[in-house]
Amino acid sequence: MKYSRAFTMIELIFVIVVLGILAAVALPKFSDTRVQADIAKGRADIATIRAAIVNERQTQVIKGISTYITKLSPSTSSTTLFTGDGGTRTLLTYGIKAGTSSGYWAITSDTVYTYNINGSTNTFTYTPNDGKFMCTSGSECSQLTD
Repeated sequence: MKYSRAFTMIELIFVIVVLGILAAVALPKFSDTRVQADIAKGRADIATIRAAIVNERQTQVIKGISTYITKLSPSTSSTTLFTGDGGTRTLLTYGIKAGTSSGYWAITSDTVYTYNINGSTNTFTYTPNDGKFMCTSGSECSQLTD
C-alpha cells in the first residue's frame, strides 16, 4: 500500500471556502477604516485651526489689537491653507495642504472652507467678528466637531 503525502481536493476546496468567508467579512471593515481615518484627521485639523485662531488673538491682544484675524488663508488660490492673512498675522507655520480628494481641505472664499470625506463635502465657515470656525453643512459635521 502506497501512502500519499499531498492534500486531497476536498481539503483544498475547504481551505479556499474558509479563506473566501474570511475575506468577505474583513473587506468591509477595511473600507470603513479609511473613512474613520479621514474623520480623525479632520477632527485633529479642526482642533489645530481653532487653537491657532485663539493663539493668534491672544498674541494680538498683548499688542493692543482686539480684533480677530480677518482671513485664515492668504487667497482662494492657496495650495497651503490656514497660514494666515498673508500680511502680518499668521496662524499655522506650515499650514495644511489643500486638495480635492478624501481627507483634504479646500477653500471656497475668504471665510468658507470645505473638508471632503469619501465624496461627502462638509462646509466650515469662519466668522472674523467672533473668531468661530464652525461646520455649517455636511453629513459628517457632528462627527468632526463633537
